[in-house]
Amino acid sequence: MSFRDVLVILRPYPAQVSEATVDYAATVATALGARTSVIACAVLPKVPQRILGNALINVSGMIHEEGQKSEHNAKALVSLFVEAIKKKSGTLGDQFCLSRPSSEVPVVLAQHARLHDLTILSLPEGDYVSQFDAQWYAETVMFDSGAPTMILPERAASAAFDTVVVAWDKSKVAARSIADAIPLLKSAKDVRLLTVQGEKHIVDEPSSSLMAKHLERHGIRVAVDEVQAGNRAIGDVLKAHVQSTGADLLIMGAYGHSRFREFVLGGATKTMLTHPPCPLFMSH
Repeated sequence: MSFRDVLVILRPYPAQVSEATVDYAATVATALGARTSVIACAVLPKVPQRILGNALINVSGMIHEEGQKSEHNAKALVSLFVEAIKKKSGTLGDQFCLSRPSSEVPVVLAQHARLHDLTILSLPEGDYVSQFDAQWYAETVMFDSGAPTMILPERAASAAFDTVVVAWDKSKVAARSIADAIPLLKSAKDVRLLTVQGEKHIVDEPSSSLMAKHLERHGIRVAVDEVQAGNRAIGDVLKAHVQSTGADLLIMGAYGHSRFREFVLGGATKTMLTHPPCPLFMSH
């Protein structure tokens, strides 16, 4: 089992990813050994229907210019990615450069993600992450694609994923994320199964040792770590463990709660998305 068909999503203006992030996404995709497609969807702002505003400051013209900037940047990002994949001798798939109204962009991305084994989503520069990605892009892709998503922070040290932390709270979404991540776990040198005690009620079975035995049947050697949450939020505990182990990748379930057909992210999910300490592999 392996990832054969991967999609990379690149964010264009006004919350664009950096050139370094584009190159890192290409490095990760090449390391997976999969056919890699890329998509960048330009954001077309809607023109407000206020005649007075248009008359005074030419709102229509300003918004049209913003849409053009996003379209030009989307094309530039796709070109950069294609060049990077070729330089790294990766296998290049399809290239999509689209333009959609802002409200339609996440839906379009999720639809494309459904046609791939794994979606790699690079986070943009600066403070756009908490404003847009955790509440908009990443949320829709993760919950609506039906496939795992890898979130790449703006800056990361490695694409090797030698040391992997697996967050295991014995839940359905945690089990799903582990099953989806088997190809990555098999290639890792150090896999650490982390259970956080005291953060919430966790049933006694299946125990962490039983999950470790399950992974060993796949040829994956696992170290079991159990830490106390204390007064810390679960997101802070996960970050601290990633840092203390020098993890290259964190695997965890993505939690969301349905509300009027929209998802509200669980606390740990939102924390990790807005300030990821390393690349994240998430399933729902």
